[in-house]
This record gives sequence, C-alpha cells and structure tokens, in this order.
Amino acid sequence: MIGSPARRYAALAVICLAELLVVLDNTIVNVALPSIGVDLRTNVSGLQWVVDAYTLTFAGLLLMCGYLGDRYGRRRIMAVGLAGVAVMSVAGANAESLGQVIAARAAMGVFAAAVFPATLALIINIFTDRRERSLAIAAWTAMAGFAIAIGPMTGGWLLEHFSWHSVFWINVPVAVVAIVAVAVLVPESKAATVGRLDPVGIALSITGIPVLVWAIIEAPRYGWTSPATLVAMGVGAAALAGFIRWELHTAAPLLDMRLFRNRRFSLPALAIAVGYFSMFGFLFLITQYFQGVREYTPLEFGIASLPFAVSVAVGAPVATLLAQRIGTTAVITFGLLLTGVGLYLGGLVDVDSNYLTDVLPSMVSMALGLAIVQGPATESIMSSLPLDEAGAGSAVNDTTREIGGTLGVAVLGSIVASYYVSTVSPVIDRVPVSFMNDDEKSFAKATVLSVLEIRKREIPALLEPQREQLITAMKTTVLHGSHTASLVATGAVVVCAVIVALFLPWAPDRENSVLFGWRGGDPANPDPTDEHAPAELP
Repeated sequence: MIGSPARRYAALAVICLAELLVVLDNTIVNVALPSIGVDLRTNVSGLQWVVDAYTLTFAGLLLMCGYLGDRYGRRRIMAVGLAGVAVMSVAGANAESLGQVIAARAAMGVFAAAVFPATLALIINIFTDRRERSLAIAAWTAMAGFAIAIGPMTGGWLLEHFSWHSVFWINVPVAVVAIVAVAVLVPESKAATVGRLDPVGIALSITGIPVLVWAIIEAPRYGWTSPATLVAMGVGAAALAGFIRWELHTAAPLLDMRLFRNRRFSLPALAIAVGYFSMFGFLFLITQYFQGVREYTPLEFGIASLPFAVSVAVGAPVATLLAQRIGTTAVITFGLLLTGVGLYLGGLVDVDSNYLTDVLPSMVSMALGLAIVQGPATESIMSSLPLDEAGAGSAVNDTTREIGGTLGVAVLGSIVASYYVSTVSPVIDRVPVSFMNDDEKSFAKATVLSVLEIRKREIPALLEPQREQLITAMKTTVLHGSHTASLVATGAVVVCAVIVALFLPWAPDRENSVLFGWRGGDPANPDPTDEHAPAELP
C-alpha cells in the first residue's frame, strides 16, 4: 500500500473533492437555465444545449483521457483537467451571449473528462488492500451520487442570493484548492509498461461516442426515426464497430476489448448503465414534478430532494462491504429490483400526492437501489483490471454512466414530451392572445415548468378560473406521461436484474487480481476470460 493510512485517506478526500467538482458541475447549471434564458433571451432548445454541450464532450473524451492518464500520469492529467475547468468556468461566468455559454460548457466537458477517469484509477493504485479499496470505492461512488443529488439545492441557494453567473464562479475556488491539494497529497501513478500510442483507436473513439451521444440527445427533437437521427446513429455505430475491430487486432490497444469477455467486468458495466439510465431519467421527471407540479422554488426543490442524496451516501458503502460477504451478484440484483420499486412508486404520484407518504418513499427506494448497485458494480469492474489499465477501465465505467444517463433523459423525456405536447397543445392554442402571446404559448407547450411563469402573470379576476383549469390540465398531463416513462424505466431495471442474476457468477469473487496486476487464468499464461482461477502470489 502507498503511504500511511492517514496519507491514503487524505488523498482519497482530495480525489473525492475533484470528483465532486466534476459531477456537481454536470447538474448545478440545470436550475440556472430559466435565469440564463431570460437574461440572454434564448429559447428552450438553446438552453438545452447549455447542458448537452457538456455531456457531449465529457462522454466523448472519457476513454481517451483515461488512456492518456495511464500513459503519462493520472495525477498530471487530473491537474490539467482541474486547471482547465477553472479557466473555462471564468469564461462561462463572463459570457455575454448564449453561444459563449455553450462554448464554455463544451470546453468544461473536455477538461472534466480529463479529471473523472483519473479519480477512480488513482484510488485503485493507492488502495491495494481489498477491504480498504472497497471502502474507498464506496466513498467514491457515494460522492458521485451525492453530488448529482445536491446539484439542485446548491444551484437553488446560489440563485436565491446571486445571479446565474454564480453557478460558474463557484467552480473556481474549488478547482484551485483541489489543484494544490492534488499536488501535495496525491501520489502520481501510471502504467509500468506502455506500448506505442494508439492514434487510430483514439480517433475512432472520439468520433463514435460523441456522434452516438449527439444522436441520443437530438432524437427527441428530430424524431427517433428521422433521417438525421438514423444517419448519426449509423455513423456512430460504424465508428464504434471499427474501434472494436481495430482494438482487437492492434498490438497496443487503447482499450483491451477482451476484458468484456469477463462477466465480472461486462455485466456490472451493464448494471451501471441501466442504473444511470433510471437515475437521470428519474431526476428529469422529479425536476418537472417538484418545480412544475408542486411549484417549488429551486431551493425548495433542492431541500426536498436531499433525502435522495443522503440515501445514496449511506447505501453505497454498506452495499460494497456487504458484497464482500454474500457476493456481488446478489447485491447488484437486489439493488436493481429496489430501484425498480422506487421507479414504479414514482409513477403512481399524482397532483395531490403527499410528500412524506408518497413521494419520499419513491425517492429513498430509488436512491438506495442505485447506491446498492453502484458500489459493488464499480468494485467488480475495477477489480477485473490490471493496474496498468486502471485509467482506461475507469473510463469505461464512466462512459457507461454517461451514455446510460443521456439515454435516460432522452428516452424518458421523449415519452413525457410526446404525451404532454400532444395533449396540452390543443388546450393552449385555445388560450386568448391577450392572456398568452405566441412565445409564451410555445414555452408552455414545451414544458410544465412554464406553470411558474403562468402563475406570476397578473390577470383579471374573471380569468382566474380559466388559468387554474389550464394549470391543472398541464400538471395532470405531465404526470400521466411520467407514469408511462416510469413503467418503461422499471421494465429496464427488472430485465437487467434478471440478466445479472442469470449470468453473473454468484460465488463471491476470490482475492482480487488487481492487487498483483493479474487478469485471471494460468499465472504463467494469463487469460482474461478465466474468472475463477486463483491469483498469482507475489
């Protein structure tokens, strides 16, 4: 193990701080979108790209950045990423147009991709004792879920006291502190041996993944069967197919594709993707519920969703330790099923549902289920890797999260939007122009969050009943769409639970190969497809 326990856990705290910055920045901007839209006079589509520009570059460059960290030093790549996030946050805070905000967010995603894979890869290299490593991974997992959940509360508090620029400014001091702490407390690590650089693999990965993510993001707007969506998906799939073929035949691959033959690597990655599909979709739906249906302010929304964050923080370490006793498969399967229960309960919520008896159980069940899946699944993935490939393996873990989360928002959001637009549009079209102009009608058709603006508008008392009827119709409609979306998400996690239960080995994993850089099989002739052979002793 590296250094004293105090030194290792100090390094873990710094790594989690860097992780918090990246993950929080991926969610905190959401609550500032209405303020950005008003100040910069933009439409809903433009605001969506403030979020999606970050997601696109972040997901697309994770694999490359993890690979570069393995080659040139994970701490070094992380420090570069932290510095870049700080600089681009200053650019975003000083932006004077929507285009500048989107450009800053895209650049922040590039540098965040340099930070995120390094966090988990560094943990694997610092903590080589299995129990300590499991606890460290649990802390990492809990921080990721916690950061996602507290984003709305943090953003809400900032907007209560400052302008939307504050969601960018807050990154700067955190990044500066993290850079200094990383330099002082985090040891450098990189692959002991590396082959030649794989420029073809890099080019194919940064083509295929971003194009595929773009297709997923834009599919709800253009249509899932539109030419633009189908062409983009075809190009992305072709690039990724070429990537897989190249990686299987090149002598020094960016990612050893044979790892996916190991069920302890591939099936937990699937569980993480489906878990984030459900979580990001759930957060999308719950945002509309709290701010559109219950009409909470951003800060009230953040406080109401805090139990979600607490449940993730509590569940992750407990599940990771439990997996060591009863096996990863049992824990992941239970977590997926518990996630499904939370999703199903969330779909039953209506306009008059009580927060404590109806909404809270759904959130807690969903969050605990996700936490139970994430910790053991991440530990299983990283334990299947040799130390030299920790960065690339971490990037696979992170990429599955991002693609799963992007799909969750796109698919579940499409279901809700399709039902909402088709049902609400005729009602809104009948509203007199004296009450709502064309721009206001367009916004109301796009999202139930427009309820807040409709409620603020001063109107004659005579029209008050009609306004209440319109608001009730909008709320009821979005909840009907959310019910269907919740059933789809529930089905996805249940199917995944069945797959994991059937094909992931139930016996607890033996002493971890990552301790000695072993991949399995005969120690004299390593074979990554053999999952059960004993690890080679030093």
